[in-house]
Amino acid sequence: MIACLCAISLLLAACDRKKQEMPADRPRLSPNVALGDVTFHSAALNRDMQYRVVPPTSIAADAKLPAIYLPHGGDGSFRDWSNYSGVARFAERGLILVMPEGDESYYVNAVERPQDRYEDYIVNDLMADVESKFPVAVGRANRTIIGVSMGGYGAVKLALSHPDLFVFAGGISPAVDVPSRPFSIKRIQPWQHHSSIFGPWGSEARQNGGPFVLARSADPLRTPYLFLTCGEQEGRMTACESKFCCATGASALSI
Repeated sequence: MIACLCAISLLLAACDRKKQEMPADRPRLSPNVALGDVTFHSAALNRDMQYRVVPPTSIAADAKLPAIYLPHGGDGSFRDWSNYSGVARFAERGLILVMPEGDESYYVNAVERPQDRYEDYIVNDLMADVESKFPVAVGRANRTIIGVSMGGYGAVKLALSHPDLFVFAGGISPAVDVPSRPFSIKRIQPWQHHSSIFGPWGSEARQNGGPFVLARSADPLRTPYLFLTCGEQEGRMTACESKFCCATGASALSI
C-alpha cells in the first residue's frame, strides 16, 4: 500500500499549475470509476463547501474502502486533481478519492480570521460528511492525505497535528516553508495574506505552529509515514525538504 501511495504522489506532481481563469470542468476518468460532487454545510466555516469524490463503480454491498484525501494547491479548486492528472485510475484499486475545496487557506485555522477554521473543517466536518455518505472505512489505518504545494503544506501540517487520523501523508512540492519566508516588497500581497493566516512576522503563533516545529517534537512511534517530493530544479524547495527531513526523518525524493 505504501508503494501505491508513493506512486500516486509522484503521478500527481503534474497537478501544481497556475490558472488564469476558471477552466472548463473536464475530469479525466478511467472506465471503472464514478465521480460525484457534494455540497455540504461546514459548521467550522459556517458556510456551504464542496468536495469531489471518485470511487470505483463497483463496490460490494458490505465493503468499506480506504479514503485518500487530496487537498489542492494555491489558485486551485476541488476540481484540480481530477482535471489535471490521471489520479482517478487509482480508485479502481479499491480506494475512494476525496478532493476538498480549500480556497487559499493552507488548510489551517487562520490566526487573524476566526471565521476561517479550515483545519477544523477538514478534520471534523469534511471527514464526518464523507464517512456518513460513502462506504469509507474509518480509522487511521484507512486514511491518507496527499497534497500539492499549498495542499502539500496542509497535508503535512494536518498529519503532524493529528497523527491519530492519518497513516500516510504525501507532500508534492509542499510549501512547508511559507510561514518562515521573509518579507519581500515584490510579494507584498502574499505576505499580507500569509500574515492573516499564520499571524504577524515574529509572533508566537507563526513561530510555533508550522510543520518544522511540529516535526521536531513529533513522536516517531505515532507520526504517519511522510513522503515528500519535488522537482530537481526547485532549488528552494529542495533545500526546504532536506531541512524538513533532518527534523522528522521523512523520505525525500527529487524527480
